[in-house]
Amino acid sequence: MTTRARLTLDPAFRIAPVEPRLFGSFVEHMGRCVYTGIFEPGHPSADADGFRTDVLDLVRELGVTLVRYPGGNFVSNYRWEDGVGPVEQRPTTLDLAWRSVEDNRFGLNEFMAWAAKADVEPMMALNLGTRGVAEALQLVEYATYPGGTRLSELRRAHGVDKPHDIRLWCLGNELDGPWQMGHKTAREYGRLAAETARALKRFDPTLSLVACGSSNSTIETFGAWEAEVLEETYDLVDYVSLHAYYDPSDGDVDSFLASAADMEHMIRSIAATADHVAAKLRSRKQLKLSFDEWNVWYQSRFKGEDSLEWSRHPRLIEDCYDVTDAVVVGSLLITLLRNADRVGVACQAQLANVIAPIMTEPGGPAWRQTIFHPFALTARHARGQVLRVEPDSPTIETAKYGEAPVVWATATHDPATGELSLFVVNRDRREPCALEVALPRGLAPVEHLELADEDPSARNTAAEPDRVTPRPGSGLDCQDGTATLTLPPTSWTFVRFAAKE
Repeated sequence: MTTRARLTLDPAFRIAPVEPRLFGSFVEHMGRCVYTGIFEPGHPSADADGFRTDVLDLVRELGVTLVRYPGGNFVSNYRWEDGVGPVEQRPTTLDLAWRSVEDNRFGLNEFMAWAAKADVEPMMALNLGTRGVAEALQLVEYATYPGGTRLSELRRAHGVDKPHDIRLWCLGNELDGPWQMGHKTAREYGRLAAETARALKRFDPTLSLVACGSSNSTIETFGAWEAEVLEETYDLVDYVSLHAYYDPSDGDVDSFLASAADMEHMIRSIAATADHVAAKLRSRKQLKLSFDEWNVWYQSRFKGEDSLEWSRHPRLIEDCYDVTDAVVVGSLLITLLRNADRVGVACQAQLANVIAPIMTEPGGPAWRQTIFHPFALTARHARGQVLRVEPDSPTIETAKYGEAPVVWATATHDPATGELSLFVVNRDRREPCALEVALPRGLAPVEHLELADEDPSARNTAAEPDRVTPRPGSGLDCQDGTATLTLPPTSWTFVRFAAKE
């Protein structure tokens, strides 16, 4: 049996411009994300700085625009000073977040050199867990002040003459969580974040700052945390953060495929909370959201930080993703675009090896996970304006989210080229769906790709790196301003429309 759905694409119905920062990623000193991930001196592909060029090539192909660094939980007990200066003089330290031995061969200046080669914008996180206002100011001065002061001259002595161009700063990480070094109440964190923001804005009023929001939607303080924090920080910050990971391991595949329902609930709830605080404070500013950690993560398989043995760069949460995971990632990207009027920054966590689209072997190959493909194609083709797309779709019943539409979609229109790009998933894992798309006159499909497989558990591995890749779609017909395409079960589909020749 084939289900049926319908949607309309019209460039006049706009949500917001596509923000390039929606296609961000995340590099944390965790597991093998840095060491033997993006950085491996001695690897056959390593350049003079020790960066794996095979990984750099994949990062560029992935279309990442922004990378958040250095954490994550890692940052809440991190001394940035340990990661600068002559490498042979840097100390070996302990990372309490992931019970790892950190040799600090890779730090701020290495990251900024890597970011320049990857052509990504840096998003730097500050330690407001075990440190405070003074240390934050010292890092910003070291990194961004041109010269003539103790800390800026120290940077220059470390071989970096020109200041780093870092415009986006996170005021800590997940400090609502008891697992965090320096965990705080909302009031404690709000006051510290406000004082830090006030000082940073005095240093440079053009900096963009992100206040910590909730680390997930199930934590007891969700919503209340944001309300308290933003009452202290609202007019001092530019974004409030959200984090969410989705776990397919409980066997409830229908709910997992509908995970975007939770992401959208988080976005709308925190946007409403921020707007409520604005009303209380009589502020005319509308705060944006930074969804700076999101992905599929098999958390139920992770036994927790306390189960870890002290080690250097361990293989930590290196989940191997299948087709179903890729469809969920595609649906989360759709959700971020559908909410582009409020979400200004988003970072898929993480970039390499640790719950990542890119996998590597030490001394060996790098390859694309299944989740690489929907990200890369969305980042490449989502241009111009996000369109308001509301499919008329059948629904499926889920245990976690109630009724969820089978078809989940968004589209973008590029005024410069006139092209329309449609991104759509079929959440039904049993039946294909015939989707009817009403188009503006004069447009026809010029590209049609789908990510699906008869085996939804198919994965890419080092031995079979291209087992799952986007393939040309089938069953697409276009006539009289209507395109009809068949969406396979558990699938992510991309269609690009352009003017008829």
